[in-house]
Parts: sequence; structure tokens; C-alpha cells
Amino acid sequence: MSDRFQSSDSLRDVRYEIRGQLAQRAHQMERQGYEIISMNIGNPGLFDFRTPETMRMAMIENLPSSEAYCHQKGIFPAREAVVMQQQERGVMNVTAEHVFIGNGVSELIDLTLRALLNAGDEVLIPSPDYPLWTAAVTLNGARAVHYPCPPDKLFQPDLDALEGMITDRTRALVIINPNNPTGAVYSREVLEAMVALAERHDLVVFSDEIYDGMVYDDAEFIPIAPLVRNTLCGTFSGLSKVYRACGFRVGWVAFSGTNELAKDYLHGLDLLASLRLCSNVPGQWGVQTALGGYQSLKKLVRPRGRLYESRQAVIRGVEASEYLTLVVPGGSMYAFVGADTNKLPGFDDQEFAMELLETQHVLVAPGSSFNVDYRNYFRITILPEAKVIDDVFRRMEKVLQGAGH
Repeated sequence: MSDRFQSSDSLRDVRYEIRGQLAQRAHQMERQGYEIISMNIGNPGLFDFRTPETMRMAMIENLPSSEAYCHQKGIFPAREAVVMQQQERGVMNVTAEHVFIGNGVSELIDLTLRALLNAGDEVLIPSPDYPLWTAAVTLNGARAVHYPCPPDKLFQPDLDALEGMITDRTRALVIINPNNPTGAVYSREVLEAMVALAERHDLVVFSDEIYDGMVYDDAEFIPIAPLVRNTLCGTFSGLSKVYRACGFRVGWVAFSGTNELAKDYLHGLDLLASLRLCSNVPGQWGVQTALGGYQSLKKLVRPRGRLYESRQAVIRGVEASEYLTLVVPGGSMYAFVGADTNKLPGFDDQEFAMELLETQHVLVAPGSSFNVDYRNYFRITILPEAKVIDDVFRRMEKVLQGAGH
């Protein structure tokens, strides 16, 4: 019998390989009794990171107030906490009415694009990208145009190439800083140039800052909202990464810049938020405590902090390898590792990832999953402890040595 129930044509060009075939094979192997080291997803709770106790207590103490639907934009204390964060950064034209709380940033990416885009519109997205951005653009009938952030530019945006990609159908510019998957942290000069392009061409700036503050050594996180004056800016962040609360499913987008000229768009976004009733209420009670309380992340990203030392283990592992290269990540919880094609001319990221999984029981995300046109990179998370990462690189070297001979 033929397959009578087929998926929608809208899914034809949608990819999310991070949880795709390789991850499915890893789950299958785990059910067979193998212990898999999962380096493919930034999920702090799987690596014994705990959500701050004060956030858990705030949620527990407010459970009696969490049983009804809340306002479609989110509870007021959470939205006001986001407003106060923006004001501390010098963004003064934001009120609680300009903040939307969602079931993670993931949901808000879809809603904000759906409220903006018409069929045939274009959105500028970095390459490499976090593939949900590309998928959401595609699902909403628009075209993702990938501007290059190449390895030879240390994964910084190629501003000349970016400007050449703007057309009369371009509606928005997506910036991911600190970047996933590369760990690149953009300078003020780069961000100012990108904002100037957006303002000159009347593009909405969507700034994905879910890793804000997760920076190392002398890297500095520059929030983009204070730089935007003459167009609309949507700043995305949430509890998942910085506050190690992925399962709470709480993210937000705060609009600033030319809010007065975007009333119709914001009304449309409010309508979409209403149609899904509201986001997870219990987790929202952690926002005010998170943003206003002790920032425990700072200890983790400093020397001797766990994230810092795990990042050092990645750097060590690459330096010790005969075959690997690395642009040292300045931020986020990932490293985008390259294979030297002079020594491994036939290297293919998908084949390497599958062999690493099958023979060494390590799961990584192939670089081509992040909308790039080269196949000699892969992404790993730096969440495991340093000793685990040391072991992972020893296992990788066994596979690479086999490919190099």
C-alpha cells in the first residue's frame, strides 16, 4: 500500500540535523546498552549543571498563582524584569508592552517571523547559523539568504558580502551574538556596521542573544539594542543557557528602536501570542529572580570555572591533534572544530560523525547541519567536564588517524 499520509510540502526544505539521523542512531545505541557521550546539543541539565536555587524557589513559591492562563505576553513581573535589564543597558523606549514571553526563544523566533513575513520575502541569516532560524523563515513562506561568516575571517560577518545580498525583498537581518555554532563574539565596530546597513535599508534587526554574558578571556558581549535608533530591533534571550534552565521553556523578545512605527506589526505579534493562549506560567516566575539576582554564570566562565576549563580542554585537544584546527571560541557553549583538508583531503563531516558514533560512541553535530557549503567542520558543546572532553579528543584522534592513513 502506498503512503497515504504524507507530510506537508512546507517541510520539504526544512532541516534540523542536530536532532536528526545521527541523534536517532545514538538513541538506538543507548537502548542497546551503549554509553554515548552526547556532544551535539547545548543542554546544561544533562551535564549536571543546576538551575540557580533562587529561581527554583521562586517557581515553587508561585505555583498557586500558576494554574490559570496568564496574559498572552507573559506575567508582568517577568516582562518588567526584562524592561529593567534593557534600561540598565541604556535602552529607554521599552515598556512591558514591548516584551513577549514565549516557550523558549525557539517559539518566539517562529512567531516574530510569522507576524512579519509574506511569501517571497527574504531574511538575512548568518552562515554558519543556528538552523532553527533558517527553518522558521522557510516554514513561513520566505527565503533564507545566508551571509558568510567564514573561517578565514575568524567567523566574523563578511560585511561587504552582506551588503551585496540586500534586495528589495529583504525584510530582516538576523544577528546571533555570541554565535552558535562558532562561538564568535562580535566587536562593537562590526555590530555598528551591521546596524547601519539595517537602518539604511529599513530592515528589522533580530538579535539572538541567548548566550549574552557567556564570554571568555578578553571577549566582550555588546548588546545590540542600544546601537539601534532608526529601525525596529527585537532582542531575544531566555533562561535556557545563561541560567541553565532549558526545561523551564522560558524565553523573551524585547522590541526597541522605532516601536512607534511598528504598531501594526506588534499588534500582529500580539494576535499570534493570543492564539497560543500563553507560554508556560510556572517557569516565568524565575525571570525576575534570574535577571535581578546573583549572576552565577560569571564564576563559570572565569579561569578555574567549569565552562572555562572545559573550553581549555577543547583548545588542548585540538592543539594536540595532527588533523584538527580551531578558531578559539570567544563565547557561547560550543566550539566549531575544523579538519585540515590538506591532511584529510577526503574528509566528510557526516561520514566522520557517523564513524565516531559507531566506533567511539561519541555524538557530534556535522558542520553542514548549520547551513554552510563546506563539509570539514563539526560542532561540539563544551558542557562536559574537562576530563570527559580530554577523553573525547583521544577517541576522535583514533578515527582521524584511520582516515589519514
